[in-house]
Amino acid sequence: MKSYLNLIFNSHLPFVRHPEYENFLEEDWLYEAMNESYIPLVRMLNRLHAEDVPFKLTFSISPTLSSMLSDPLLKERFAAYMEKHIELGEKEVNRLQGKAEEKIARMYLQALNENYSFWRDECRTDLLEEFNKLNNEGCIELITTAATHSYLPLFKNFEVATNAQIETAVINQITTFDRYNGGFWLPECGFYPGLEESLKRHNVSWTSLSAQAFVLSEDKVLRGNYAPVRCPNGLNCFARDYNLSSLVWASDEGYPADPDYREFYRDIGYDLPLDYISPYIHEPNVRVFTGFKYWAITGNTADKVVYSPEKASRKAKLHASNFLYHVKRRTESVNGILDIDPCYTVSWDTELFGHWWFEGIQWLENLIREASTRTDIQLTTPTEYLSQFEDLQTLRPSFSSWGDGGFSQVWNDHSTNAWLIKHIYKSIEHMQELSVRFPRQTSLKNRFLTQAARETLLLMASDWPFMIHNHSTEEYALKRITGHIENLNLVYDNMSKNAVNTEWLVKAEKRNNIFPFIDYNIFNPEHLKEPSLVYTSEYQKI
Repeated sequence: MKSYLNLIFNSHLPFVRHPEYENFLEEDWLYEAMNESYIPLVRMLNRLHAEDVPFKLTFSISPTLSSMLSDPLLKERFAAYMEKHIELGEKEVNRLQGKAEEKIARMYLQALNENYSFWRDECRTDLLEEFNKLNNEGCIELITTAATHSYLPLFKNFEVATNAQIETAVINQITTFDRYNGGFWLPECGFYPGLEESLKRHNVSWTSLSAQAFVLSEDKVLRGNYAPVRCPNGLNCFARDYNLSSLVWASDEGYPADPDYREFYRDIGYDLPLDYISPYIHEPNVRVFTGFKYWAITGNTADKVVYSPEKASRKAKLHASNFLYHVKRRTESVNGILDIDPCYTVSWDTELFGHWWFEGIQWLENLIREASTRTDIQLTTPTEYLSQFEDLQTLRPSFSSWGDGGFSQVWNDHSTNAWLIKHIYKSIEHMQELSVRFPRQTSLKNRFLTQAARETLLLMASDWPFMIHNHSTEEYALKRITGHIENLNLVYDNMSKNAVNTEWLVKAEKRNNIFPFIDYNIFNPEHLKEPSLVYTSEYQKI
């Protein structure tokens, strides 16, 4: 039997943009991911393509991430970030002369220079166009996800809001890239019965689910998660293979936990004296990760050994072969049981590769190279697979997610974040009410209500309740939620008085400038009776 391997990478960061500050701590999330994940990934894929090494991968790029990657202000700040870190790299090479860590510092400095040169000179700061080219070449399949990566099961009783997340995302994808085949990454693999209708309305052809969506279906699943299924309305669904994904994803038992790999949490931003490191951290003396890390994971001890890039590279190659070995063994175990060749859908967050797992990009390159030489394992994409195999079981997936516990606890936990949900719901109700009371406005009122629509979508992001649940950057997440609610209340109160707060509007448009095409009338329930905008002449690239 042949194994079809469907690798899906979820590329997402929350929309963080603060022009009102010269430097903003949480904006570094984007710059770190660009330097350590997105740029090196694109460079690696371009190199494979130039060498005629065949590969098929799927990348979901969230609308919030694509907006930030194309933003002139954030590009300017990324350039400053890279120049500052290159300066730090040069200082580190001088500081570590004659020590074992000097070689590692030179490796980081070289990577910084090469990444910056590629971004600035080769792709002329347009990283999205690099993904677009690979998509046009058929090497990758680009898909979208909910507009602000909203965990949609939380909003199953707000069809208008769910529709706004999906419609905005699909339009953003069509206007950003040349080709879109209709794939949609469900944030956190969050699904509930009925969501398939909202997806299909906007010509979405396939989506991703967690494995229990099949297992817990009211229908008897015939092929497990070894093959996609088709909802009664025609939407195709691929279930994530938990076991194969965990080989990479599991932080304590997966490949990234190997003691030869680089330790993520030991960084000179926290280790070195303030008088040396202060120009490269945040004011006033807020220690942050710099990316300069010299220690291997070693084990559960503070006594770490110096990181060896050579040993780590050998281990990355070994682990790539091991992954394909597990794929082969899984296929052998179902030989004679399945009536088709199995298709394994394996998915991870893109930021794991290069950022959290430093060697992850090397591992992926080794996997692609080895798979390209084999006849028993074939890399594929959902659209390519569906073009070859149409005999799918019709099945009704169940409510599920890939979150802890398999359902919604992470984003609706009574011990941490559930108290916020009622306030978010009330804000959505206010936005719907405004759209009904003031339809088809023009001029300032149109801009005022349009900005309210942006604030509503940003409020619905899955990132904020996730951070609060995990007690990670909790203060910032709370500020974002309360800030968007306050903004919506301001618009609601002003419009109830037939007024527009022009001063607030100008500042809000400058700060939260996402989705320039958006029409606030998407929050009007009457909009659901109209044909999807993706079928109009303006967006017919789909």
